[in-house]
Amino acid sequence: MCGIVGYIGYREATPILLTGLKRLEYRGYDSAGLALLEDLPRAVTSNGTETALVTGTRLVIQKCRGKVTELEELSALTPIHSTVGIGHTRWATHGAPSDINSHPHTDQNERLAIIHNGIIENYGQIRDRLAARGHTFRSETDTEVLAHLIGEFYSEERSLTEAVRLALNEVVGAYGIAVVAADDPNEIVCARKGSPLVIGVGNDNEYFVASDAAAIIAHTRQVIYLSDNEMATVSRSGIKTRTISNIEITKNIEVLDMELEAIEKSGFDHFMLKEIHEQPRTITDAMRGRVIEEEGDIVLGGLQNQLRDLRRAKRLILTACGTSFHAGLIGKYMIEQYARIPVEIEYASEFRYRNPIVGDDDVMFGISQSGETADTLAAMREGKRKGARALGIVNVVGSTIARESDGGVYIHAGPEIGVASTKAFTSQLTVLSLLTIMLGRMRHLSVVDGRAMIRELLLIPEKVQRILDDSEQQVKEIAEIFKDATNFLYLGRGYNYPVALEGALKLKEISYIHAEGYPAAEMKHGPIALIDENMPVVIIAPHDEVYEKVLSNIQEVRARKGHVIAIASEGDEKIKELAEQVIYIPRTMSLFTPMLSVVPLQLLSYYMACARGCNVDQPRNLAKSVTVE
Repeated sequence: MCGIVGYIGYREATPILLTGLKRLEYRGYDSAGLALLEDLPRAVTSNGTETALVTGTRLVIQKCRGKVTELEELSALTPIHSTVGIGHTRWATHGAPSDINSHPHTDQNERLAIIHNGIIENYGQIRDRLAARGHTFRSETDTEVLAHLIGEFYSEERSLTEAVRLALNEVVGAYGIAVVAADDPNEIVCARKGSPLVIGVGNDNEYFVASDAAAIIAHTRQVIYLSDNEMATVSRSGIKTRTISNIEITKNIEVLDMELEAIEKSGFDHFMLKEIHEQPRTITDAMRGRVIEEEGDIVLGGLQNQLRDLRRAKRLILTACGTSFHAGLIGKYMIEQYARIPVEIEYASEFRYRNPIVGDDDVMFGISQSGETADTLAAMREGKRKGARALGIVNVVGSTIARESDGGVYIHAGPEIGVASTKAFTSQLTVLSLLTIMLGRMRHLSVVDGRAMIRELLLIPEKVQRILDDSEQQVKEIAEIFKDATNFLYLGRGYNYPVALEGALKLKEISYIHAEGYPAAEMKHGPIALIDENMPVVIIAPHDEVYEKVLSNIQEVRARKGHVIAIASEGDEKIKELAEQVIYIPRTMSLFTPMLSVVPLQLLSYYMACARGCNVDQPRNLAKSVTVE
């Protein structure tokens, strides 16, 4: 979940690295640091008299606790001339955020420096072994142990590349690393297993290394993606790739499909607000080229080779974490209702450890915005190992899930920088809606029904825009009323129960208010004990099949003096008599309602966080891409 960036070329490295780190700060922002290889002449003296002027390379480390802006200030105090360097922004795993625990870390002799994303699971054993050999460790991190281990192998007879390779063969765990050394000043050695790493090919013999293409898109679109157990030696003369088993390999250069503007705020105060407002477009992009309206059918190109397995599947398994899990839960409801296929939705972190029953007749979808979520990737691999067809629903092209799955669907949401996911959620719902129609048409869904569903789905972007236009100011005012609340309850039924979960998650993530989502009918089985005059209760109450039941739940809340904030269908006057605040959304088919009802909840969490003075895009303790367990 940390951010990695590296540069080797002819330009000053520091500004390139700092700019890259700022673009990666959503991946971690506890601390930041640089390792630079400084080329400069130095005087050699004898008895205080200068006798010669020789050149050399010096390894310089600049790092500190805090955000990249603080590293930038530190770096400005001591400018370093360097055309080779690596940088890191950290989300703490081993060791609390501090100057000493910040990356980069050096080996025992301070000849090399490493930055690392991931977790070294056997670092304790390696640390004990190295300590017995006289190594002294300054930090609490697993990364410093890896630096020392590489240093053990590094010598005049053994190259930096070989030292890294040998060390990684002793490592258990996940890593994306970049290593530089003063004795090999013209190269960066990088490797990955379980944590993403991309190499950018620039002009005029300059190259870039990053954990996310967002860090390098300003400089190049030509990239090489490393796969697990692969490493690369990057120099001004080119890139040499091999496996950690020392088998030379050839990697293809790919072209990034990303615009620099997509990772800028474009006039919005925060990335999260920008991404909320992008949803009319991103929902449209998720449907683009996939809809055959007159035939009432859907074509998903990444699944065309899997149609036979999908047609004969006796069960679908959806596995995901966090917001993606909530999208998958809605997907379960959709697919079971309209395609009549049993669907299980599993937390990936639980699925991978509980020895699940999986067979050849199962098709499994891993849902992940980043395509790198460690638990989801491991769950997908486990399902595949047990015989299931493994497919992916991801946002990031070239991600590990995209490359390792048998097929899948991109959601085309574009870069999502805000840590709290918004547009990726609605894009996932759009793709799951398309999948539902496709599977339904493969079975019993008529062309008339398919056509009606598609026509309604095509109207969703316009309806999302109406919510943004009509409700944003109202939601902002509601946030001001309830900004000092310490607890929130979110209730929904049917398709909107997962939306209640998602609304509560968003509020927790960025405003730090304790919030819980429940099926509305479950309120009286425990949570009702929490309701009093201090409890705001958000109730999602569109005019659907369970509308009257939800009204009864509102009455129960009112009877206990709870404050009701209702999400209701346009034209519903009855609910005004029951709720203190009513936010209206356009009417649509029940299965598409979550794409509308979630938007006011996204806005509510955003404006609550703003009203409370929270850091919206970089909430405490969180990072965007969870690449460790």
